[in-house]
Amino acid sequence: MLQNTVSERLYNRLSKLSDGSLLLVLLAVAAVLFFTGIGFRSPWPADEPRYVEVAREMVASGQWLIPQRGGEFYPDKPPVFFWSIAFFYWLTGNLKLAFLLPNALCGLAMVTMVFDLGRRLWGRSVAAGAVILLLLAPQFMIQAKNAQIDAMVACWITVGCYGLLRHFLTGPAWGWYFTAWGFMGLGIITKGTGFLPALMMLPILYLGLRARQPWQQNLGWRCLLGPLVMLAVAACWLVPMVLYVNHVGSDELIAYRDNILFKQTGERYADSWGHLKPWYYFFASVVPSLWFPLPLLALACIGKVWSALRQDRAVWVLMVWVLLVLLFFSISPGKRGVYILPALPMFALALAAAIGNQKPARWFGPVMAGLQILIGVALVVIGIAGWMEHASLVKKVSRYTTDMTLLHQAGVFVMIAGLVWLGLLAAFWRSPALLRLFVPLMTVWLMFSTWGYTLMEPLRTPRNVLMAAEAVTPSDAELGVIDFDEQLILFSKRDITHFSYFAPLAEEERTAWRWIAEAPQRYLLLPGDLTLECFDISQGQFMGKAHRERWVLLTPQARRPSCPEPILGRSFHTEKPGRWMDGE
Repeated sequence: MLQNTVSERLYNRLSKLSDGSLLLVLLAVAAVLFFTGIGFRSPWPADEPRYVEVAREMVASGQWLIPQRGGEFYPDKPPVFFWSIAFFYWLTGNLKLAFLLPNALCGLAMVTMVFDLGRRLWGRSVAAGAVILLLLAPQFMIQAKNAQIDAMVACWITVGCYGLLRHFLTGPAWGWYFTAWGFMGLGIITKGTGFLPALMMLPILYLGLRARQPWQQNLGWRCLLGPLVMLAVAACWLVPMVLYVNHVGSDELIAYRDNILFKQTGERYADSWGHLKPWYYFFASVVPSLWFPLPLLALACIGKVWSALRQDRAVWVLMVWVLLVLLFFSISPGKRGVYILPALPMFALALAAAIGNQKPARWFGPVMAGLQILIGVALVVIGIAGWMEHASLVKKVSRYTTDMTLLHQAGVFVMIAGLVWLGLLAAFWRSPALLRLFVPLMTVWLMFSTWGYTLMEPLRTPRNVLMAAEAVTPSDAELGVIDFDEQLILFSKRDITHFSYFAPLAEEERTAWRWIAEAPQRYLLLPGDLTLECFDISQGQFMGKAHRERWVLLTPQARRPSCPEPILGRSFHTEKPGRWMDGE
């Protein structure tokens, strides 16, 4: 696989390295890609500001058992990912550095496990090829450079798969078997789907029953202890959480317990209320685009892949498990592309092993070259249109900002990225197709992680809105927020008060109507397109655009003469300023 991926000269140099040295080279390349850009940007919507605010409040309050966001319990996700960000925040004192570190490290861990498993099962060439395929897949790179939970749970799931395969295919290795189940438990309290490696037991047991693999030493009564290990690790958080909730017994904590244990697990899977997609969504949309070029490569080597499925038990086990994961998520009506990320490392490994040293079909190289030329030309054309402030792009960017100089600057960036892409494509034209893709793709990733981040930052944060509000309000002013956004807490220099994330909009504004009149120097910041019954929003002062919303500032004079009492009781939470994103 490796010699079909890199040029002959480079392959000869890599072949002289020991296995450990080769892994270090691959890890160094991956580390440059994953860590470049850390510190260049802040948390971006949709999920990152929420997760970062939860971690910040853990450190600020010292309450790490139950996650909180804006002073309220956050029941959507278990705490492990938040713990990791909070740990690095506690260590560095800078959220802007801390929030991207956990997933970058998880990315390196997955690269290491894919390489080591490939080396043990098929040799160093397959191992290195699998790593290259994994780095090429956009979904893997995106998640390793973002602060979403999915990269971490994918890491724990990859450890689970690694441990089971070490035991059943290269073992017996009972230590790795129980380690696999332990990381499944860790995955469950990171995100509920951490148990997915257990699905690998189905093809493994099938092979055992068909006597295709003599696993007498690998199977036995001790295998039954694996799920108990998983439950024991998950219980390390679940049991203290439940005991604490039962001891305190508040309505808010009971609602948190029931939500995290039931609504966010079984109910969300069986009767999802968001991200509704057809059953074929992953197969028809996510895999072809976010796993590219792996599906196209599999099609170009379909004969070899089919042969490997029939002859290589390891490839068969991996491919069946990947299919089971895809089917598992396809059954649920709620689907997001990131859900199937945990299957990607094992798919890259299985594909590299199945292809081996075989060259793809003749059409693969020209098709890849054509697609790359198309991408490069498209980047140049879009960049020129942005630089010249084309009307269609101005309309699109105006949803995010009124500053059109950002469009001009972004156009220059995209145009140069396209020219770099085409230049590197020409320089590596005679190289193998995957190397010809790898070099331009990774170069553009590095450009986006530095220059691109600085251009995107004003469009993905509310800093401009808050600066405008702070400029027109006294230094001791308090800001109330209707339609709460976690980023406002992270960037504000003023006290930020919100009126409960869980309250309906009508409840929020009724509470805000009373809050703003109870003390001097109180103001409301809210999206300008809201329809309110307690405030005259036409009196609002425009503060700028953020997150596709026009934000306005209301003074107490914008209150209408009367407003109904909140039905659910008055509930609001105030967070003190901190300049968290600057580490102050």
